Amino acid sequence: MKEAEGLESQRGLRRLYGIAKTLFWSLLMKLTPARRVLLLVAFAMLVMSGLKFHSEKNAALDMNFEVMAALLFLLLLSLELADKVTMKRDLEIAREIQSWLVPSEPPKVVGADIAFATRPQNSVAGDYYDAFYPNPSALDRLMVVIADVAGKSVPAALLMATLQASLRTIVEENVPLVDLVARLNYYACAHSLNGLRFTTAVLCEYNPNSRRLNYVNAGHNAPILRRANGTLETLEAGGLPLGIRPATNYETASLELKPGDALIFFTDGGEEFGNARWLNAIRNLPDWDAQQTLQLLMKRVDEFVGVTRQSDDITCLVFRSRAETL
Repeated sequence: MKEAEGLESQRGLRRLYGIAKTLFWSLLMKLTPARRVLLLVAFAMLVMSGLKFHSEKNAALDMNFEVMAALLFLLLLSLELADKVTMKRDLEIAREIQSWLVPSEPPKVVGADIAFATRPQNSVAGDYYDAFYPNPSALDRLMVVIADVAGKSVPAALLMATLQASLRTIVEENVPLVDLVARLNYYACAHSLNGLRFTTAVLCEYNPNSRRLNYVNAGHNAPILRRANGTLETLEAGGLPLGIRPATNYETASLELKPGDALIFFTDGGEEFGNARWLNAIRNLPDWDAQQTLQLLMKRVDEFVGVTRQSDDITCLVFRSRAETL
């Protein structure tokens, strides 16, 4: 920060020199120690190019430092490219593994349908979404989850994977929702680096028989419920994000989903769209199924973002209640 402020106050050649020095130093610090030596030697040879050295017998020895410097630069570039190729391959494998942790298609729900989409900023993401029956033989308890790990790329993706594993393990014990969230919070606190790697989440239990939805919002963007008559509600009951404080009390809330209601979950990557735009887009939703609703919402986000580079992971999940009953 101080270096940036210093560059702002400089002018002319001094400013150009400062920028070049900062860029060179940044490049140097990204290399391994051995490659730093190679880079410095290559630059030294480039500076010394054209010099002549004389032996004791006064015979001129022309040292072609340009060629030697070029070879060192080529070697350094080859090593860096090899690392990039390996890293890209590893990220592709990580992305494939991460795709196994989230559903490829939504579960069948009597009286409702679900759709979801995610767009990672990088190859892997810290967003997590899920919809599953803890006990496939008992279809009266559906879990619907959306979460966002602080950070991006590989570190966030690794924590997302541990969250998914913890959730799947605890939910099989058939504990109450508030206890489920509390236990997830204790686990998250143990791996949050003193709160630096927290996770926001909304966890829901839905009973298709009664159409009751119980939920806890752990510091996440409040899902928006659009009633069939066009009125909007937000799901805000809950507490702090997971991983902030072990002794956190979470509040649960319950509501009934009626035919024609649409419940929209999204992560903070979509927050750039703005709450006002989200509310306006959801308020004017046509009476479509979940997949069509999802496509329309993502289209609205795309129209707003345009060609701007995505700055965060974006995930959206749509839960649409239908007239069908058991």
